[in-house]
Amino acid sequence: MDETADYTLEIQIATRFLDEESAPDDDRYVFAYTIRIRNLGRLPAQLLARHWVITDANGKVEEVRGDGVVGEQPRIEPGEQFTYTSGAVLETAVGTMQGSYGMIGDDGTHFDAPIPAFTLSMPRTLH
Repeated sequence: MDETADYTLEIQIATRFLDEESAPDDDRYVFAYTIRIRNLGRLPAQLLARHWVITDANGKVEEVRGDGVVGEQPRIEPGEQFTYTSGAVLETAVGTMQGSYGMIGDDGTHFDAPIPAFTLSMPRTLH
């Protein structure tokens, strides 16, 4: 039996290019991403840590690890959700992010919740 059957998280991501904070002439492209984590499982779970793999269009890879998200380690009850917004700075107009959240269930089960890959992309503008 799958040990994490009581833990099912749905992760949804929305991204936005921050034109006002970016400086393309200086290879600085700033993006915001909003993530919603919904607990579809039967037991509460707490987000303890994050691990990101950020890749730009030049193939440069940066790994980021840390405790919680935006200074919090939220406990998410069954049927509830936690939403937060953070950001990333790339040297290219396009890149990807993916990773995982390190979680702990109320019964002490540690598990990783995968964060699906998503694209950060500066929208095309017409002049």
